[in-house]
Amino acid sequence: MKKNRGQGGLVYSTEAGRMCPDCRQPIDACTCSTRSVPPAANAVVKVSRDRKGRAGKTVTVVQDIPLDPLSIAKLCQTLKNGCGSGGTTRGQGIEIQGDHVDKIIGLLEKEGFKVKRVGG
Repeated sequence: MKKNRGQGGLVYSTEAGRMCPDCRQPIDACTCSTRSVPPAANAVVKVSRDRKGRAGKTVTVVQDIPLDPLSIAKLCQTLKNGCGSGGTTRGQGIEIQGDHVDKIIGLLEKEGFKVKRVGG
């Protein structure tokens, strides 16, 4: 069943590349990111491993990232490259395929985030 996003759901254009689903502008010229909340100084990024609802596949989940959506997308790309794995953004979080909790904690600390491991 196809989800209707109300604006056609354009996410990629061969002319401009990735498109923002909210303002339908190229990601580089997105006007939505200007209305984001500034990062909190005492925010803690939570990293956990999860398998529930994923047909037994393990993913590493990064939650509560105090950045705007464009910066989260750039951070997601950095984490995917550092782990050599695929992944995606989900709201204010990132999901990386595979069990890379220790690697991601190290990468996030290099980026200057306060990181906490959540779960077992």
